[in-house]
Amino acid sequence: MAFHPARRPAELADAAPATDSTARADTSGAGSHAVLTDPNAVTVRSALAASSSLRLRLDDASVDLIASHTVLPDGTVILAVDPMTRTGGLLVAARGRPDGVRLDVTQLVPVAVRSRVRAKVRVLGTVRRFDPASLDSCDIDAVMSLLDLPPVALWAVEPVAVGLTQGSVETTVGISAYRAARPDPLAADEAAHLQHLIRQHSDVLHRLATLVDAASTARSARVVPVAVDAGGIVLRAEAPDRHHDVRLPFARRVTTSAGLAEQLRALLAEAARHPSGPPPHGTRGVDRPSAAT
Repeated sequence: MAFHPARRPAELADAAPATDSTARADTSGAGSHAVLTDPNAVTVRSALAASSSLRLRLDDASVDLIASHTVLPDGTVILAVDPMTRTGGLLVAARGRPDGVRLDVTQLVPVAVRSRVRAKVRVLGTVRRFDPASLDSCDIDAVMSLLDLPPVALWAVEPVAVGLTQGSVETTVGISAYRAARPDPLAADEAAHLQHLIRQHSDVLHRLATLVDAASTARSARVVPVAVDAGGIVLRAEAPDRHHDVRLPFARRVTTSAGLAEQLRALLAEAARHPSGPPPHGTRGVDRPSAAT
């Protein structure tokens, strides 16, 4: 039976500091050469890290796990499942079998809009009991995420195949790229940032909307932010029968809330340089999203 790490607080003192490798080029380490990060791998890692639930498939059985998983820096997925349950028994039976388990995560737009599915992630992996000794190689953020899991047995899923579906496009993500990637630095707080913009800063959204091509907003009922990451913010112009997404890139990649505010101010300054005039049609309703479809 795997032990929950909550009984090992001494490991926190020896945990290595967290590192951010979500940048396009990772040049960490003396004399190391730049390594480009696979954007599909970043999407997968972001979806796994930010999702509060996933579907665990074992042979013909499946179960939805809520607030019961986390991902270690190397991409290993940790599940908290009581071994005395039926699901725990199936995990015991699946131990050591290559691709014995499958994990499915659906990444959703975190605001109330139509067409909310951004991506679907699938991970085939080999399950084993979690070894508490592996805490010695975890950074403090990973240790704290383990402590937040339910206090039951922990299981480690080592990915052997990773897939990503975006719209009608299916992509296979290499295991080395998956392990090297890190979640987008804004992924965990993206929903909070977007909701804050919608509820508290409709004036900011009105001004940002002036950066969107007028043809895209001419028939729109509203313009609403649907995504934000280290590289930019995505605005959606919604009409009754269609919608159009426009990405506004940041001048610099951001990793913190302060950096996000700075880059939004830069976009507002750009909007101020545009010809003056009323906001695009439909932006008046941006602070009252419609129900998701």
